[in-house]
Amino acid sequence: MDEDHACLLALARGDQKALAQLYDRYGGLLMAVGVRILADRREVEDLLHDVFMEVWRQAKTYDPARGSVRAWLALRMRSRALDRVRAAGRSKVVLSDAPEAPDRPAEGSDPAERVDGRTVRAALAELPDEQRAVLELGYFGGLSSSEIAAELGIPIGTVKSRVARGLAQLRVGLTPVAGGAL
Repeated sequence: MDEDHACLLALARGDQKALAQLYDRYGGLLMAVGVRILADRREVEDLLHDVFMEVWRQAKTYDPARGSVRAWLALRMRSRALDRVRAAGRSKVVLSDAPEAPDRPAEGSDPAERVDGRTVRAALAELPDEQRAVLELGYFGGLSSSEIAAELGIPIGTVKSRVARGLAQLRVGLTPVAGGAL
């Protein structure tokens, strides 16, 4: 049993120190996951509190056979952030770390740099849910392929093939925008 799992077991018994340890260890990661989806730091801080309260109440539901504590926490944050997106009636998820580029590229710039953040977000939103989910968990949630597989309950080979297909589809969708440079 690893230290995180022991921490969750202590939390399930009502140990407040265990909650503080998890917060200290993973609060930054969860903030990053939330900010990438919601882009509003204040809203994410509020959500972070809600997620840790949920973790407090649901610690006994953690199943180490399904993935790491880190992945379990990140998935909870991602799910709650997406719930807020849906509740607010926002049709698209904001991926705040996608670079924003000027509408017109600088003279002589690399064609691959012509793809702006809005275009990338739109292309990502067009992917099938299963491809978008693995890309978001991997690239924006910081999870490894094995952690994604555990969280989604699918084989690691399926994760890798969905990532490959998703990236290929993004490349196809973005190549015309980048002038064939992708």
